[in-house]
Amino acid sequence: MTNIAIVNAQAHRDLQVKAKASPAFDAKHFVAVIVAEFPLLAVQCPILLSKDAETGAFVCGAVLGFAQNENLFLTPDGWQGYRPLTLQRGPFYTVGEDLAIDLDDARVGTDAGEPLFAQNGEMTPYLRGIINAMQELRPGLERTKRFIETLMNLKLIEPIDISLSFDDGSRHELANLYTIDREALRALPDAAVLDLFRRGYMQLIYLMIASLKHVPLMAERKNKQLSTGPAPAWG
Repeated sequence: MTNIAIVNAQAHRDLQVKAKASPAFDAKHFVAVIVAEFPLLAVQCPILLSKDAETGAFVCGAVLGFAQNENLFLTPDGWQGYRPLTLQRGPFYTVGEDLAIDLDDARVGTDAGEPLFAQNGEMTPYLRGIINAMQELRPGLERTKRFIETLMNLKLIEPIDISLSFDDGSRHELANLYTIDREALRALPDAAVLDLFRRGYMQLIYLMIASLKHVPLMAERKNKQLSTGPAPAWG
């Protein structure tokens, strides 16, 4: 259940949000992202496509782990690397042009976390950061949708299956994921390539392709975690 309310300085001046990454909310192995995040993500994890379970539409996402609810970037010391906007925004939403918050979210309270407003009623840097993130997300979702539609129209999407073995004898397979069809990309006519370049899509495509190098690197990270034993409990 949710209890969505428009953020208001009078009604919510005492509200605080536990904004730090935590297993309860960030333990996800695949998170939807927008194209503006590709440069930040491509240096740490694979960027792939998946199909929304409800609509069947393609979404761009960051692969953060190899098993369900596994996030290899989430440690007791905090998030290691760039944290996607979908997770940064926490319990916040947009309702029309307004910023809203889910008052029933477990991260929302009055006793711990980042305050939304200062004593004088001014927005805190944390809340301003959330507003900036939401302002980036909204148009970013539309641009990402157009990018995916272009890939589909040019038949540049192909399935990819990732199968890995780990030092403890376990195996993990990531199915129902998609990447760029490099053969189809090379076969594109010059006019299509030029159009992709001018729209900024060619850079995004190459970032997706380059990000695949992180599959073995993340496997090494997982093996290192397995060799050191269970992580200390979160505080």
